[in-house]
Amino acid sequence: MNHDESRDLYDRALSVIPGGVNSSVRATRPYPFFVERGDGAHVVDADGNRYLDYVMGYGPLLYGHDMPDPVRAAVQSHASDGPMYGAPTEVEVELAEFVARHVPSVEMTRFVNSGTEATVSAVRLARGYTGRDKIVVMQGGYHGAQESTLVEGEPGDVHPSTRGIPESFAQHTIPVPFNDAEAISEVFEEHGDDVAAVLTEPILGNNGIVLPVDGYLEHLRDLTEAHGSLLIFDEVITGFRVGGLQCAQGKFGVTPDVTTFGKIVGGGFPVGAIGGKSEILEQFTPAGDVFQSGTFSGHPVTMAAGYESLKYAAENDVYDHVNRLGEKLRRGLTDVVEDQAPAYTVVGTDSMFKTVFTREGPSDLDGCCPAGCEQREDCPRYDYCPKNGADVADAETERWERIFWQEMKERGVFLTANQFESQFVSYAHTDEDIETTLEAYKEAL
Repeated sequence: MNHDESRDLYDRALSVIPGGVNSSVRATRPYPFFVERGDGAHVVDADGNRYLDYVMGYGPLLYGHDMPDPVRAAVQSHASDGPMYGAPTEVEVELAEFVARHVPSVEMTRFVNSGTEATVSAVRLARGYTGRDKIVVMQGGYHGAQESTLVEGEPGDVHPSTRGIPESFAQHTIPVPFNDAEAISEVFEEHGDDVAAVLTEPILGNNGIVLPVDGYLEHLRDLTEAHGSLLIFDEVITGFRVGGLQCAQGKFGVTPDVTTFGKIVGGGFPVGAIGGKSEILEQFTPAGDVFQSGTFSGHPVTMAAGYESLKYAAENDVYDHVNRLGEKLRRGLTDVVEDQAPAYTVVGTDSMFKTVFTREGPSDLDGCCPAGCEQREDCPRYDYCPKNGADVADAETERWERIFWQEMKERGVFLTANQFESQFVSYAHTDEDIETTLEAYKEAL
């Protein structure tokens, strides 16, 4: 493939944009390809190269790059009426009503502009509601670029994970390993009266897609209720993708106090949201005393795109289609890995998927999860499959980025550029696309 135009654009970008990109995950070696346009399940770069796209904007594009007609019409209508107003509109009420009807934890929703803004606001809300300061998070979980969760270390020895955050901020955050019930129980034994909330993704989605082991989310629910803390599910990635319209909390049958959303809830436009019980959400100003505000919050074009996207999913076979293709792809990947790289682990659920380059595995794969790791204790791979962020970090992350991603790109398949980010099947993908992708995996692996 020729990438001359992308290289020239990257050279220009380096002089006016830090690192040449506006989000760190877009920085790929030796340089990123620049997208010119999307087309269904494909993107076309500045040099005219065409790729099957499984990045899907890092999750928001449930429908791929072609909006369904009702979504497109709503976006065009609201955009033509005026960019925004600084006043409420009916469509934001309609979207909030839709979310409340379908998501188990949600009675009220406050819309914001990004997943990061949603989790920042949710942490502030939890602290304001409980009168406590400490937040428990999962090692390897990701909740946006915010000071409260950009931490690393163990309970009692926590530090910021990036420069620019005062050490004192990290003192209020306690990271524990995902899926380790004993570790979080010990934290609550010592700090339970000071914990405002446990903030977790129900599925680690920015760290290789790690599903919860049986009973873990229920354990979090029981712990937080017993100590008067809030349980916050970060469903920025899983919201309206895993578990359909009920989200991951519906799939797992565990209802948090507060849920954060992003990505799909805005129909592909910039969005974030905090949903939950009325008595908690009404602590936000102007109803309560926890300040939250934003110029572009509830933007009418975003609200219209989100509302019509979710309505379309409710009225059509969207989830049946993407979940069937997701399972077909994971089953095919499981077969490929068994033949060519049996130490590697296929992960994912619904329309999410990834192959984690784990370093070890059993010699006998009979009885393994056929369509991605389900954390089944009777699976021969159970002791080898990633259980937390550290397990994924111990995989062959350099091989993925330096070799495998490049090989797949040259075969016309656009995957996330590192071992950690999730990949997604969209409504625009077809069975033929899945077969093409599996052939590319066979060649690249």
